Amino acid sequence: MDLTITEAGQLQVATAGAAPVVLHPIWLRERLPDASVIDPKTGQRLEEAAETPGDLRVTAAQIDGAITFSDGFATHLPAAWLARAIGGRGAQGHHVHWDGTLDSADFPSADLNDVQRDPAALSDLLRGLDAYGFAVVRGVPIEMDGAIELANLFGPIRMTNWGGIADVKAIPNAYDLTMTPRHLEPHSDNPYRDPVPGYILLHCLVNDADGGDSTLVDGYHAAAILRREDPEAFAALAQTDVTFRYHDETAFLEHDCPLIETNAAGDVVQIRYNNRTEMVGRLPVEQLDRYYAARAAFWKLIAPASPLTLRFRLQPGELMMMDNYRLLHGRTGYTLNTGSRHMRQCYLDRDTVGSRRRLLQPA
Repeated sequence: MDLTITEAGQLQVATAGAAPVVLHPIWLRERLPDASVIDPKTGQRLEEAAETPGDLRVTAAQIDGAITFSDGFATHLPAAWLARAIGGRGAQGHHVHWDGTLDSADFPSADLNDVQRDPAALSDLLRGLDAYGFAVVRGVPIEMDGAIELANLFGPIRMTNWGGIADVKAIPNAYDLTMTPRHLEPHSDNPYRDPVPGYILLHCLVNDADGGDSTLVDGYHAAAILRREDPEAFAALAQTDVTFRYHDETAFLEHDCPLIETNAAGDVVQIRYNNRTEMVGRLPVEQLDRYYAARAAFWKLIAPASPLTLRFRLQPGELMMMDNYRLLHGRTGYTLNTGSRHMRQCYLDRDTVGSRRRLLQPA
């Protein structure tokens, strides 16, 4: 790495084969691993960053040597720290987009016993989950609360108005279409909650009826295609807040949010699609025209007959873990007089799973 101080007092870092990176002096000052700035034990900032001089400049810098600033502050500039600081990654650079041609041999998967006894196996599973948005765990006990065996590796499950682990099977007088043998269109779960549950654990106990195959769509991939092929439709879905609502005798849940959510950099960070619970407000007619056309365009990409749809069958003792911010899941309809389909389902919060993955990452 080669260092240059610009006329504005910024630090420019050049590395072979890459464009130079310019670092803001205040940005550097807030992050440098100095014990007077960052507490070594907690990693939390000690200085009040908002009081740093707005005209701060870097006055001298040397790799694995001293770096000094215009206010007289000086500290060590470690080469390894600087390499990490300029490395970074895009918000979705680690995501592998896929479609209906994804082979089952490429599914991120593991045996429960392996991930319970071997942190490296669990780390591999979580990296696969992060990359593809789903993973299959085999060898899960075929018991009512067998999913807890996996959930316990991450932390507490998310409690909802349905409790912790809930049945997904056909019942009389169903209070939700999930509890019928009807096919389920691709959807994300619980968009009417705030925050939306981050991960779904779907554990198969019985699946011997005709039908009942699982379907998955990579929502990030679908959104990328929509953005490329119909940017106006993408903008309409990203800029229009709609109301997702669930109401029964014990709960009244609402969340106003866009179908496609992006961050400040424009990266897609969440897909919400749930035909059963989405109601757009009484917006101006022209805005509704744009929204309805955009929603129809997105639906064509994710519909069950779409080339983006992956279809497979969960077997008893298998558990599918899904990123509920990214994946749209569903199922084909099934016939009760030919057998039964009984799944058990629970949720995990996004930070719980993300924390476990990061802790297991190699240093």
